[in-house]
Amino acid sequence: MILFTCVEFHSLNSHSVCKYSSSDCLGSTIFAPIKADLSGNITKIKAIYDTNPGRFKTLQHILEAEKEIHKAEWPKTGATLALMWLKRGLRFIQVFLQSLLEGEKDDSNPNLIRVNVTKAYEIALKRYHGWFVQHLFKAALFAAPYKTDFLKALSKGRDVKEEECLEKIRKFLINFSATVDAIYEMYSKLNADLDYTV
Repeated sequence: MILFTCVEFHSLNSHSVCKYSSSDCLGSTIFAPIKADLSGNITKIKAIYDTNPGRFKTLQHILEAEKEIHKAEWPKTGATLALMWLKRGLRFIQVFLQSLLEGEKDDSNPNLIRVNVTKAYEIALKRYHGWFVQHLFKAALFAAPYKTDFLKALSKGRDVKEEECLEKIRKFLINFSATVDAIYEMYSKLNADLDYTV
C-alpha cells in the first residue's frame, strides 16, 4: 500500500518507505497541527518498518505482526495506532481537496476555504476530538488562507490558473482516494480502529 500527499516515497532496498516531504504543500497555520501529526505518525511507522524491512513489506504486514506481538494491547500501540491517526489526517486532506474540487464555498465570501476545511474536519477528525481540541480547531479556522493563496501554495508559488490547479487536484485524488479508502478497509477487516477522543 502506498500513501501520497505531502508524503513522498523513496526506494530503500526495493521497498516503499514513506517520508514526510520537506516541501510545505499545505501551507498556512491552520494546517500546522495536521502536518505535525502526519509527520510524527509517518516517523513512527517508518521506525517499525526499519526494524525488519524484509518482514514489513506492506502496512498490513506491520499491523498483523503487531497484533501477534502485542496481543491485548493491540491496536492501541505502535505503528497500528500511528497509522490509525495518519489515515484520519489523510482523510481530512482527501475531503478538503474534494470539497474544493466540487466548488463548495461560502457564497458571501467565495475566496475563503473555511467551508471546505470545516467539512473535512467534521467528517474526518471531529468525532475523535474532545471539547478542548474542537474549540482549538474553531479558533484556528480564522487562520485559514484564501483559496487563491492556497492554490498558489499548491502550485509552489507559480501563477497557475485555478482551473488548471483544480484539474491537477482531481487527477491526484484518483489514486490518493483509492489508497486512503484501502487503508480504511484494511482497518475495518482487521478490526483495528479505535473510537476514543483526545
